[in-house]
Amino acid sequence: MADSPSPEPQSLDAPLSRAAVFLTVVVSAAPDAAARVRAVLGDVSGLVRAVGFRDLDGRLSCVVGIGSAVWDSVTGLSVPAHLHPLPEIAGAKHTAPSTPGDLLFHIRAERADMCFELERLLLAKLGDAVTVADETVGFRYFESRDLLGFVDGTENPTGSAVADSAAVGDEDPDHAGGSYLVVQKYLHDLDAWQALPTEMQERIIGRSKADNVELDGDPAGRMSHKDLATIVDDQGVEHDIVRDNMPFGRPGHGEFGTFFIGRSRDVGVIEQMLRRMFVGVPDGAYDRMLDFSRAVTGAAFFAPAGDVLDSFGD
Repeated sequence: MADSPSPEPQSLDAPLSRAAVFLTVVVSAAPDAAARVRAVLGDVSGLVRAVGFRDLDGRLSCVVGIGSAVWDSVTGLSVPAHLHPLPEIAGAKHTAPSTPGDLLFHIRAERADMCFELERLLLAKLGDAVTVADETVGFRYFESRDLLGFVDGTENPTGSAVADSAAVGDEDPDHAGGSYLVVQKYLHDLDAWQALPTEMQERIIGRSKADNVELDGDPAGRMSHKDLATIVDDQGVEHDIVRDNMPFGRPGHGEFGTFFIGRSRDVGVIEQMLRRMFVGVPDGAYDRMLDFSRAVTGAAFFAPAGDVLDSFGD
């Protein structure tokens, strides 16, 4: 008998998009809220098709992540092996906070209006079963650069390595095809950053600004952002994650930032990356980018496989 097909992750192969919405909500304590949320989650793929059909080239997609606090009540399933709240990570100078968030909707498209319409429909259906904790609207900035001026997402895996890095497998068969998601919202002090010489910016990031070439180590011995965010185990194996970061901002409000979203089959890889950035290697030698980019949110979720999410509507 043929093997059954592997569960398909939610939109794992969706390309980096021109527009995105990162919507984080908290589920109400009302007795019927969890059941109402479950029904809406089961209808997400149908809403994506309804909105996306208007322009198939718009490539609309939505990844739904569910937090540990509501996993039992919303899904009724066993808990993924490593799903837990994102811990606060406090270094000597900078802290990665842990902030409220029960559900994450990561909406992507080549058109901002499609993202808007899907978000509007989702919130209308969820109604007072949820309250919005954070809503961040992202955009592609020139050739996939962040607002600091550097190309972002360079180290993302490609091809079959995407699923190998981001999709849970036989290590947790009840949740195969799912992914752990970690999100953080960073606000940049662009005036202070732009006052730095380009050579210093490049040393902090670990890449050249113009052509995105990796640089050799800092002569002073301080690790760059690139090096601190690279996780290699004791056997010399590098553990990749899938990033789909997006810039956001409102110049009229002096707001400039990057929304970080990391997807992995092992949430510990992302947590180790954050510890290296905020605590430092060695302790105290933190990521100097944090002197100019402040994390103001942080939360962890699990995105079940697509067929599991669809089953919530049954």
